[in-house]
Amino acid sequence: MVQRMAVSLRFALLLFAAFVSFQLISASDDATILYESFDESFEGRWIVSQKDEYKGVWKHSKSEGHEDYGLLVGEPAKKYAIVKELDEPLSLKDGTVVLQYEVRLQNGLECGGAYLKYLRPQEAGWVSKEFDNESPYMIMFGPDKCGATNKVHFILKHKNPKSGEYIEHHLKNPPSVPSDKLTHVYTAILKPDNELRILIDGEEKQKANFLAADDFQPPLIPEKTIPDPDDKKPEDWDERAKIPDPDAVKPDDWDEDAPMEIEDEDAVKPEGWLDDEPEEIDDPEATKPEDWDDEEDGEWEAPKIDNPKCEAAPGCGEWKRPMKRNPAYKGKWHAPLIDNPNYKGIWKPQQIPNPNYFELDKPDFEPIAAVGIEIWTMQDGILFDNILISKDEKVAESYRASAWKPKFDVEKEKLKAEEAAAGSDGLAGFQKKVFDLLYKVADIPFLDAYKLKIIDVIEKGEKQPNLTIGILVSVVAVIITVLFKIIFGGKKAKVEPPKETEAAESSSSKQEDSGEKEEETEKEETAGAPARRRRRDN
Repeated sequence: MVQRMAVSLRFALLLFAAFVSFQLISASDDATILYESFDESFEGRWIVSQKDEYKGVWKHSKSEGHEDYGLLVGEPAKKYAIVKELDEPLSLKDGTVVLQYEVRLQNGLECGGAYLKYLRPQEAGWVSKEFDNESPYMIMFGPDKCGATNKVHFILKHKNPKSGEYIEHHLKNPPSVPSDKLTHVYTAILKPDNELRILIDGEEKQKANFLAADDFQPPLIPEKTIPDPDDKKPEDWDERAKIPDPDAVKPDDWDEDAPMEIEDEDAVKPEGWLDDEPEEIDDPEATKPEDWDDEEDGEWEAPKIDNPKCEAAPGCGEWKRPMKRNPAYKGKWHAPLIDNPNYKGIWKPQQIPNPNYFELDKPDFEPIAAVGIEIWTMQDGILFDNILISKDEKVAESYRASAWKPKFDVEKEKLKAEEAAAGSDGLAGFQKKVFDLLYKVADIPFLDAYKLKIIDVIEKGEKQPNLTIGILVSVVAVIITVLFKIIFGGKKAKVEPPKETEAAESSSSKQEDSGEKEEETEKEETAGAPARRRRRDN
């Protein structure tokens, strides 16, 4: 009797577990709008653009070191475009929407994009076979890196209900693109309370509100007023806060012609100075080459060397008194500045109501009907995988755990082993952390003016790890200089961008070869040939 009850209980538990699993699977299926694993070939399911400029060849290929397949960018320096239509357009207004995908930059990413575009329905004016950069998207999301650009984009294309114009709204301060060659998973979570969360590898990197003025550029809700484009500054408007004092008079003893420096009359010629000895003499050991032709080469002259007698003496040749600062020097006289009685301040046009102003409680999202990849890149080896559109964050989390995490762990362990083999002292790992930090530093807004140079130096440093400390010092110096300027104000001092070390310059010599050739040509054009050949070097 007891055994029968135990069996019945076990069966009931199994039945309950099966029921729960079925419900979870059903819920997952209901929440998943699109999941593309690329386990099977993309042909027939994804449509490659037939536009002439998109000559890049897509490949169904394994990720390096894995049995897992993905969609591969097969050739460098090409444009690529491919799109997949959803079974039904997805509304972004009804609850949570999660956009997620994996990308692996197997050959790195120096200049190119690896982002996805989520397109509006084709009624907006596009067809799959002609998918290109003009095809109307709703959201653009993912890595982009080239020159000063190094960010994980999130761009919302939102329609202004007053003007009817679609405007790109860029997420401010987006995270940087990971600089390694591992598989990374990018997640954008759109919440019904207007919240946006950006995750990289499951870790939140940015949180924003679609309607917050400080989170998007330009803000979704325009300013209530704008400068009047027809307003003009009056001709008599004086913006000078200070003016020269018109009543000031130059003092009688002010000598504008006095030199800045004068001879030091107190100076005395050092003892032992050799007035009659020249600083250079003819090399006594030099001989005229046998093949020297006076008619063709000119009169031969021995090369000069330093006079050995001068090395033991305080100096040779004519002695002259050194110069010193003239105590009577005052320079050009200028009238002192006084407050301008006519000063009106910096003129600004008057503000008028913005004709395109509107208010929103929620973004006016339009449906997305397709997901596409439209990129231009200088690198091949970019592998896209596990593209997901879901209504449930847990579904995205489960795919990260089951599809992405195992691959990432294998790649990370392999990378650690390679770093350990490259340097047992762990320097390679330290360098990676330094460069990852420097990429984040380059994204700091107040360094925008120097971002291009900083990133260029970082990238060269990655190729030559022995420059790590020098590069770190250079970037820190720039930051300190800019902070000093911000804190203390004053004149805008010219801040030198981080200088490359001699090793970095030699490593980039090949890249700058064309520039050097132009410089050499210019030198050849501007430099005059000598009138006659004086001597040959022995």
